[in-house]
Amino acid sequence: MSQPDDPLAEIRQRIDEIDTSVQALVSERAQCAARVAEIKQQQGETAHFYRPEREAQILRAVQQRNQGPLSNEAIGGIFREIMAACLALEKPLSVAFLGPEGTYTHAAAVKHFGSLIQTQPVASIEEVFRLVEAGGANFGVVPVENSTEGVINHTLDLMMQSALSISGEVELRIRHNLLSKESNFDSIARVYSHQQSFAQCRLWLDRHLPKAERIATNSNAEGVLLAREHDHSAAIAGQLASGLYQLPILNADIEDAPDNTTRFVVIGKHRSPPSGNDRTSLLVFTHNRAGSLFGLLKPLAERNISMSNIESRPSRRGVWEYVFFIDIDGHRDDPSVAEAIADIEQASSMVTVLGSYPRAVL
Repeated sequence: MSQPDDPLAEIRQRIDEIDTSVQALVSERAQCAARVAEIKQQQGETAHFYRPEREAQILRAVQQRNQGPLSNEAIGGIFREIMAACLALEKPLSVAFLGPEGTYTHAAAVKHFGSLIQTQPVASIEEVFRLVEAGGANFGVVPVENSTEGVINHTLDLMMQSALSISGEVELRIRHNLLSKESNFDSIARVYSHQQSFAQCRLWLDRHLPKAERIATNSNAEGVLLAREHDHSAAIAGQLASGLYQLPILNADIEDAPDNTTRFVVIGKHRSPPSGNDRTSLLVFTHNRAGSLFGLLKPLAERNISMSNIESRPSRRGVWEYVFFIDIDGHRDDPSVAEAIADIEQASSMVTVLGSYPRAVL
């Protein structure tokens, strides 16, 4: 009696055919990217091949065409890696971030640029700025605000002092995990973590590890290295750090807020052209007089320009004088945004456009 046909054989054969077609098309895309590099070099453009507005447009189109079953984030990640591989043929990007490798900032850099970047982990956010300013890295990635803990004041203060521009943003869902060599909570005497992570996991730690000492580190990845070296220790970090440093996850998702998200910005020396869905960040110094803030916001309201964020910091130019960090919808080259900025300049003592850049793509 003959054996029935394998019901999976036809499907597997079709998968092989699709894989062959996909590979051929990816190779053709890479050839086009290499040709783009040749044309740019012929035109004298050799220092800057990365086009954030172009990548954002491609990713948005990919997600708009998506009909499943893959999620928008999954299909976007696949195309991000394809673009990263093609860009590496033109000129690999060097990206600085708060290290060591395995931090959430590292994860944000990979999400934005793909995994083929030349990583430049440094010891502090200040060093990220300095390295990019000195030309040691093409771009830097720094955290700017968290959905539960608010803005990262240190980053805002550094932006006040830097001539670098914001050329992109990344939103990263922060999933904190407890990493340890130990097999149960009772064996843990200390926990290493960045102070922001401690703040975001405060309730969980109070409930499950109330007696454990909490030791702040410069980064979560540094905490993982310390926890790996010492017995009766644990660290708070992401899945990337667990894999890089081979420290098991003892308990996953220990963050207090399930939708905990951090926004990062990409800093560099180049301005990003309009992508069609952009954000502009402003640094505004105000006069020390009544109605100053109203004068800054009025030009936006008159042109129906949405403001997504406003934060104040001491200006360091005089007692009780402040500088406002303002995020608005639109690009500095949009006529209405350009007009609003011009009016804000008239109502303030100084305005600096920190950057106009594509809004974060999933």
